[in-house]
Amino acid sequence: MAELSTPITLGDLTLRNRVIMAPLTRTRVADDLIPTQMMADYYAQRASAGLIISEAIIVSQQAIGYANTPAMFSQAQIAGWKRVTDAVHAKGGLIMAQLWHVGHISHPYFQNGQKPVSASDVKPAGQLSLLRPKQDYVAPRPLSLDEIQTTIADFKKMAMNAKAAGFDGVELHAANGYLVDQFLQSSTNLRDDQYGGSVENRVRFLLEIVDALIEVWGAGRVGVHLAPRCDENDMGDANPRETFGYAMQELGKRKIAFFFTREYLAEDSISSYMKERSGGVPYIANMGLTRQDAIELLASGKADAVAFGKAYIANPDLYERLVQDAPLNEVQLDKMIGTDTPEGYIDYPTLEMVEA
Repeated sequence: MAELSTPITLGDLTLRNRVIMAPLTRTRVADDLIPTQMMADYYAQRASAGLIISEAIIVSQQAIGYANTPAMFSQAQIAGWKRVTDAVHAKGGLIMAQLWHVGHISHPYFQNGQKPVSASDVKPAGQLSLLRPKQDYVAPRPLSLDEIQTTIADFKKMAMNAKAAGFDGVELHAANGYLVDQFLQSSTNLRDDQYGGSVENRVRFLLEIVDALIEVWGAGRVGVHLAPRCDENDMGDANPRETFGYAMQELGKRKIAFFFTREYLAEDSISSYMKERSGGVPYIANMGLTRQDAIELLASGKADAVAFGKAYIANPDLYERLVQDAPLNEVQLDKMIGTDTPEGYIDYPTLEMVEA
């Protein structure tokens, strides 16, 4: 029976425990988008996790939709991430890079006055999260077939840069209403070419990116992040079970290292079904899990590992606290986003500090 502390193999990676640090955008870089020493300290503090998945890293200038999110295009940016990975590895940890393109969850402000891109010209409801003064989203322009190939090449280049930066693998961000998800889901993909219409066509972009990442890393060091509840950033799919089931069937054929779902536990959750369709790809559960949820998911075999987000922001030693059933620090919500202060970032106390 698997427990929090039970080691696990995900593809080519052997994790010392099954507690995963979920990717968490913290907007802590300056305008040069270079990871800082404070970021290295932050990740190193949390290296007792079985695996850290980095905050989302934009794969091109076109991919950006939030200020102060890190990149990995330049040698200086790669060197900044190398400082992060070295710090994690020095503590015995593992860290994968999450690769990200926001698609239409952007604004001409970030695109040199041009429209953001997407699968189709569907305008999302709502406003940009962090841009001030507040701005409504705009209708994007669909990527051309040539641009789709360029975007796939951007992901592949970032996978190569992630290897140069010392990461242990890469996770494709295909969730939360960002670009890959915009191709997957029927409400945002109205294309009539080979990337739209049928579920096979809508999943094509995802699979072609994954194939490009596998060329760089091998399947055993590639993970995929999905959001089958279709409830983020004004998304929607006519048949999530069909869409995400087919996606997992095809990802299973590729024998990727794992899939990770942002889906809270409920009667209508489909992550277990996705696992069945995958033919045994390891599954990382995430979203609002309690300690007891995590224990039960692992004991039952419904999930192979469990991921925590906000709890890892507030508790650098979350793994140890979960194993010991120790009290958790409360996250300081007003300090989750920022660029130049350690407060609410690297100043959360560990159990040892509290008990000293």
